[in-house]
Amino acid sequence: MEIITITADNIDSEHICCAVSDKKDSTGANAKKSWMKDRFQDGLVFRRLDARGKVFIEYIPAEKAWYPILADGYMHIDCFWVSGQFKGQGYANQLLSQCIEDARSQGMHGLTVLSSSKKKPYLSDPDYLKYKGFLTADTAHPFFELLYLPFTDNAPLPRFKDCARKGTIEETGMVLYYTAQCPYTSQYVPLIAKAAQARGHELTLHPITTTEQAQNAPAPYTTYSFFNNGRLVTHEIFSEKKFEKFLDSLPV
Repeated sequence: MEIITITADNIDSEHICCAVSDKKDSTGANAKKSWMKDRFQDGLVFRRLDARGKVFIEYIPAEKAWYPILADGYMHIDCFWVSGQFKGQGYANQLLSQCIEDARSQGMHGLTVLSSSKKKPYLSDPDYLKYKGFLTADTAHPFFELLYLPFTDNAPLPRFKDCARKGTIEETGMVLYYTAQCPYTSQYVPLIAKAAQARGHELTLHPITTTEQAQNAPAPYTTYSFFNNGRLVTHEIFSEKKFEKFLDSLPV
């Protein structure tokens, strides 16, 4: 099957893979598409398999990436996903190769990507990436890794910005930083805000709406960072059920 590129010309008529199975709410997909339209001028590339499935890669020059990293001259992979029946058919290799080719053609130092010490939801698979030659450039609390694939031996070493290393903030209580980069945030953030209010808790929301805000965020995964009493609790998007479970775990 063919790999196609989503552009400003076809984005309104094409699906974006990560929300292809979501039949309940188009709000998130529309918010994601709006976010992408604003990023195309910054060099965003979104490629996917021409099929109804979750097989895609999204990348952008690191200087414009919505991550608190210092990686000038690199191409940053925002999201890289091959799932379900499409695994094991070479699509991951194909998508990664196209990203490498794009970065090389632009004279870049290499690729960067946010991952973790062990495979975790929403983060790129460290085992696959390290098998493909990626190295650990830097780490941040509690498990984040900035991986990089240098094209030359003397490529500069990317790193996290200091603001995102500790996984802590000064605000107390429940605090959520999030962006529209993932279509599920627009769907689930209002639901947990409502659930918190119903249980008598205050949840402070910090939507990240600019590149500058994202690049100075207090945690590496700007798409979704949930803090409680100053410490990072999770980067995984809370469903209503999981959030209720979290609320139940809080001391009375």
